[in-house]
Amino acid sequence: MKVTFDIECTPEEARSFFGLPDVQPMQERMMDEIEKKMQENVKAMDPETMVKTWMPIALQNMAELQKMFWENMNMHTGTTTSKK
Repeated sequence: MKVTFDIECTPEEARSFFGLPDVQPMQERMMDEIEKKMQENVKAMDPETMVKTWMPIALQNMAELQKMFWENMNMHTGTTTSKK
C-alpha cells in the first residue's frame, strides 16, 4: 500500500510547523559581516598598496641576489672585492 500527501506551504510555514528556528536574521547579519570583511580585503589588494608593500622586499632580495652573484663570480676568478 502506498500513500502520497501533497502539501502546499511556504518554507516559513514548513519551518514553523516542524519547530525549526528562524535563522534568516542571523544569516543576513553574517552576510553583512562577510561583505564588510571582503571589502576591507579588496582595499588591501589595491595595486598601489601592493607595490608599496612588496617593493622594499623585492629590492632587498634583488640586492642579496646581486651580492651573491658577485661573490660567486669573484670566487671563481680569484679576486676579492668588498662592496656593500
